[in-house]
Amino acid sequence: MTDLGQRKQYAFVISQLTSREIKRKYARSYLGIIWSVLNPLLSMAVLSLIFSQLFRRSIENYPIYYLTGYILWQTFTSSTNASMTALVDNKMLLLKVKFPMELFVLTRVYTAVINLGYSLIAYAVMLLVFRVTPKWTMLFSPVILICLFLFSLGISYILSVIYVFFGDIKHLYSVLLTLWMYCSAIFYPVEQLHGLIRIIIENNPMYTYIHCLRKVVMYGEIPKIAEFFQMIVWSALAYIVGYFIFKRNRNAIIQKI
Repeated sequence: MTDLGQRKQYAFVISQLTSREIKRKYARSYLGIIWSVLNPLLSMAVLSLIFSQLFRRSIENYPIYYLTGYILWQTFTSSTNASMTALVDNKMLLLKVKFPMELFVLTRVYTAVINLGYSLIAYAVMLLVFRVTPKWTMLFSPVILICLFLFSLGISYILSVIYVFFGDIKHLYSVLLTLWMYCSAIFYPVEQLHGLIRIIIENNPMYTYIHCLRKVVMYGEIPKIAEFFQMIVWSALAYIVGYFIFKRNRNAIIQKI
């Protein structure tokens, strides 16, 4: 009963912190959370205008192709970037209130997931606009999103610990994200690449999540067993390593903060 009570208390804390993060994010915006819907659509419109002619022959329905990759990438980057500073931003609460510090990281990732939910509304509308017919393979989408969530959470744990001791990681990570984005085939077909760069991209966890979501939504195909294995291994490995590093440095974090 005590454990159940603690879990309810932690769930309440997470919900309150998540609500605070969402309100703070859109505090000075007239459109507020509507930007979570407009942002992917505007990005899709711009990139489609630039690249749709270039990849017209190799990519069918380019706007959906791009939007599928963009919403997953945006979820990952927003969750990890926000989580990186979660402990430092909440240092006063960490010192005054006694509950697990990982809740602050969870809150930032949950906030990104909620924004993903709003983006998926825009995504569903675009599927109708571009006449992408519903397919039974779309039922596999939650599996892909759960794997992305665990992967993002694991990376977030690692970044939040590093940032406490080495603030410059924020700038280094922004550079890494730029390289990572180009290696995730968000707006171009990986089939046109050959050699080492293609091998790197195909073993990139973010590309795997994006590629599998495109398969189940756009092409009505089930990801291969090897692709399922990759998604599960990447997400499990990132979460386990991230949580281990976070837990191992818990005392050092409190002392440093």
